[in-house]
Amino acid sequence: MTHLLLIALAGFGAQLVDGSLGMGYGVTSASLLLATGLAPALASASVNLAQLGTTLSSGASHWRAGNVDWAIVRRLALPGGIGGLLGATLLSSLSTDAARPVMAVLLLLLGVAVVLRFLTRPPLAGVRERPWTRSRRFLGPLGLVGGFVNATGGGGWGPVVTSTLLSTGPTTPRRVIGSVSASEFVVTVCASVGFLLGLGLSGLHLGTIVALMAGGVLAAPVAATLAGRLPAQVLGVAVGSMILNLNLGPVLDVLGVPGTPSTVARAVVLTATVLLVVGVAARRVLRRGREAEASRPGDPVGVAAP
Repeated sequence: MTHLLLIALAGFGAQLVDGSLGMGYGVTSASLLLATGLAPALASASVNLAQLGTTLSSGASHWRAGNVDWAIVRRLALPGGIGGLLGATLLSSLSTDAARPVMAVLLLLLGVAVVLRFLTRPPLAGVRERPWTRSRRFLGPLGLVGGFVNATGGGGWGPVVTSTLLSTGPTTPRRVIGSVSASEFVVTVCASVGFLLGLGLSGLHLGTIVALMAGGVLAAPVAATLAGRLPAQVLGVAVGSMILNLNLGPVLDVLGVPGTPSTVARAVVLTATVLLVVGVAARRVLRRGREAEASRPGDPVGVAAP
């Protein structure tokens, strides 16, 4: 029971991050499940099945909050679903020994991508909403790649799709996050179908799936309200750092790095990422302090200073 409660709390936290940043539920949940020793295909299948509830709840919550641009959803959802089905079929066909390094490396790269995305190009909450005037044709290929990565890595729809749209699209962060979250339901349905066809129900733990789903569903309305309002850079760097550290060990094992050097490398990376998160948070606090100082009115004219 305690194990399932912890999984539910992990699902709650992962969805809180995902609904606020537009990424994080899949890669966070899959990394945690892999760390428990679950086979890669089963970990990804469990996450996708749990997301049947979380993505539906998240999409509905973002729709009620006015965060969804249906023009983006229509162009992302179907290609994303096709990519998810293909990725699930591929991962289901691989042996556990072959799939584990593939998934660990992919998740590690996604963690690095999330850190770099929020470290170098943090989303601007004050962006003015503008009509989408540039070509939308790239949304289809973007959805296809995002769906494929999402299924093979147990997550990745947000890091691939949300990051790209935040960097290139004219819409505000909350609209990007809401539209990508709404599209993800179709991707999740198609990936789940692929896993069920490839794996069946054998090996899937219903309690784990329900716990992940319950935590995520409870967090979805809160996350939709917080979308674009949390300190995105600090949260994004922190989540990416956590994903990176969770998957560094398995990648070093794949590379054949022996015990002591592996332990040292993980300790160094953990220390560096903690310092990075603290530094980003401190810089944000200092910047806000300077902005508050600059916004204060000066001494009234004609009044002598004490």
